[in-house]
Amino acid sequence: MRRYRSILAGILAVLLAVIGVGPGQAETLAPTENLVVEGIPPIPLALVEQVNRYTEFRGARLSSWHPTRREMLISTRFGNTAQVHQVRFPLGARRQLTFFPDAPTGASYSPVAGNFFVFSKDVGGSEFNQNYRYDLATGDITLLTDGKSKNSQGVWSTAGDRMVYTSTRRTGGDNDFYLINPQKPDSNRLLAQLEGGGWYPLDWSPDDRQLLGIEYISVNESYLWLFNTETGERTQLTPKGKEPVFYQGAVFSKDGKGMFVVSDRESEFQHLDYFDFATKTYTNLTPQINWNVEDFDLSRDGKLLAFVTNEDGIAVLHVLDTTTRKEVPLPQLPAGQIFGISWRPNSQELGFTLVSARSTADVYSLDLATNQLDRWTESETGGLNTDNFSEPELVRWKSFDGRMISGFLYRPPARFAGKRPVIIDIHGGPESQFRPGFLGRNNFYLNELGVALLFPNVRGSTGYGKTFLKLDNGYLREDAVKDIGALLDWIATQPDLDADRILVTGGSYGGYMSLAVSTMYSDRIRAAINIVGISNFVTFLERTEDYRRDLRRVEYGDERDPKMREFLLRISPVNNADKIRNPLFVIHGKNDPRVPLNEAEQIVKTVRKNNTPVWYLMAKDEGHGFARKSNADFQFYATVMFMKEFLLGPSKPL
Repeated sequence: MRRYRSILAGILAVLLAVIGVGPGQAETLAPTENLVVEGIPPIPLALVEQVNRYTEFRGARLSSWHPTRREMLISTRFGNTAQVHQVRFPLGARRQLTFFPDAPTGASYSPVAGNFFVFSKDVGGSEFNQNYRYDLATGDITLLTDGKSKNSQGVWSTAGDRMVYTSTRRTGGDNDFYLINPQKPDSNRLLAQLEGGGWYPLDWSPDDRQLLGIEYISVNESYLWLFNTETGERTQLTPKGKEPVFYQGAVFSKDGKGMFVVSDRESEFQHLDYFDFATKTYTNLTPQINWNVEDFDLSRDGKLLAFVTNEDGIAVLHVLDTTTRKEVPLPQLPAGQIFGISWRPNSQELGFTLVSARSTADVYSLDLATNQLDRWTESETGGLNTDNFSEPELVRWKSFDGRMISGFLYRPPARFAGKRPVIIDIHGGPESQFRPGFLGRNNFYLNELGVALLFPNVRGSTGYGKTFLKLDNGYLREDAVKDIGALLDWIATQPDLDADRILVTGGSYGGYMSLAVSTMYSDRIRAAINIVGISNFVTFLERTEDYRRDLRRVEYGDERDPKMREFLLRISPVNNADKIRNPLFVIHGKNDPRVPLNEAEQIVKTVRKNNTPVWYLMAKDEGHGFARKSNADFQFYATVMFMKEFLLGPSKPL
């Protein structure tokens, strides 16, 4: 019996060691071997149990319709990462087809028989995606690219026998066009040798003799080109004018005599035009809409064009009859964000992904012939009643120069009395925009901690016109930080918000903003969280991947110019780190190709010299943000602890 007890004690000791329990200690969660953890206290399993349901939300996204049957491919997560699933009818079983450590993206059925699909996948968040063919009959997977370079997902030809995609394999930085028949990997050939990392294919002509391509310079400037699909010879469709124009995308009309194009040509906002190839004239198809047109898709027969507008952050679905050029009446859809719109081949059924504050992302379809709205997926919400989740409130405040800035405020439930602490969460980009949708695990802060969440769209955000978009470029960078300073003033005027308990966080460019706010307004915030953020603009520009460096220089400035380099160094948070006196949490992925790991390492090292508390979390198997659920969960647990310690306390830590 004594020996039996000894064996049990040994087994228990091993188990406790696995979960991070030592003699006399409470049970804690041990980080996996892929996580580097510094300064973060042990995470109690009691906290893990408390927040667990908020980590179990799932979502689903439409990937591709089958070409001949009413079924689809979707992306959703059952395990650690999202994978490709097949759904054969509305609310049907989600049959998982791929099982990779990393998440596949862009799964697309072959347009003819649908007996295989092509998908893209990287390793460890590196973003050096490779394309693969998945044969449905056998489950066999075949590599279609070189296995080394960065490749785009590709666009199917009209006949469905070829794809065009971009690859950096020639130089590591230039996005050249390649052609391939996915059923014959050895058919792969270079179509067009191009300069720069901003080239992408858009659409094939109806006869497959021409290809529409886009040359992206910046969020304010791009150009459309026509390519001969045999020779690769190209002709510029949209020459450079006095004022730069941003062309978001384009598709050929069914007869091939023109194209439907979205741009901000002669407008503050991106609108939908028809461009006639013969007359070189544009016809504005959405003159009555003073908001950005974004996602769009043309039906296979060319008769219906679906598009989505971004109206003060809210998505609105439209369908245009291309013959009459008038909008088709649509039934009322649930309010939320709409993306990934896609017509089912040979039908009037439009598939899309819909998400709202109280509903996680799920796949729907709308049949215009019957006005029937079908829900194809119903994703799990951790057993929580999402009907009680907070709805966003659009708020506005006046900034330092008199300009009005807006954002979305989520207030905690009324049961939390008194002034509430505030988390200011700043989006990345900076050419992006916070769009109100499902907050997922962030609902824990609202519902369980009683913290208000405020998502600002500072100058430089998309969605408010191209003038607003340019207000943070180059030497104007710190004006966006001043917008947050004005937001701090606004919070102080709100009777239910606590201006003495504010935490600032953000990812990527938002990570830079959180650091910049920490240097400029350290006396007005409690703490900051920097997720994959820029700490030194010069080292960032010098070390970001070749294919994106010139694209980023247009936004931030060219560090090779001595005057600009001096400015970028002066405003970089790492060179002002002596002003960061509030606790800081830095989170990064080792394989990040956009904002290299060095940006996190140098700010951690420098701020620690101030004897300022710094928590550091690095994942060896992640890139620009944590994609694996296990890593994201650990990040969430640590973030909750950080907020409890440094935001919710009675007084500001100094």
